[in-house]
Amino acid sequence: MAARTGDAMAKADLMDLAKQERGELLALLRELDAHQWTTESLCPGWTVRDVAVHVVSYDELSKRELVSTFIRGGVRVDSVNQVALDRLAHLEPGGVIDLVARSQVPRGLTAAFGGGIALCDGTIHHQDIRRALDLHRTIDPEQLRSVLDFAQSAPTLPVKKNSRGLRLVATDVEWTSGSGPEVSGPGEAILMATAGRDQALADLSGEGLTTLSGRLAPT
Repeated sequence: MAARTGDAMAKADLMDLAKQERGELLALLRELDAHQWTTESLCPGWTVRDVAVHVVSYDELSKRELVSTFIRGGVRVDSVNQVALDRLAHLEPGGVIDLVARSQVPRGLTAAFGGGIALCDGTIHHQDIRRALDLHRTIDPEQLRSVLDFAQSAPTLPVKKNSRGLRLVATDVEWTSGSGPEVSGPGEAILMATAGRDQALADLSGEGLTTLSGRLAPT
């Protein structure tokens, strides 16, 4: 079990953290130059601009538009995400900044689980951008623990599958999860690796790392 679990945190706190996370993403986007906007992110096929749009691409959809988006995407996560992204393909960086600025409070789908979806998805994708641009940040410890907890059972994420049978130990915040061969390192690297980002494996160690690496290897 985790040393610090999300069960101890009220849903309102997750929403507050989600808003904090979106504020930090907005601040970063306002600092990017033209080249950085077009840089490939950690999400294959998506640029930094694409990831920034994706984070808030569901917020302004009505219930009818959301249903239509899922139908057009064949109810497959990757396809649905692409449909939602393509809807906003016309936005230049300035328009993306405006979109994120007016989406500081998660709405609709991203507000689910008391803001947990927005918090978890937003934190991971923020790091997809920062890692691609080699722009380090220190994530608030409370936020990091909360995201690590939520990610263990977050819908659409492969975290539970990737971490099965492993003991995860964060070395920079008080957080552990699971049992078995150990994988240790910064909490952010644990989050990103178990979410499927093999670029984070270099920041981790432990006897369970080979198992985790194998699960992230292309099939």
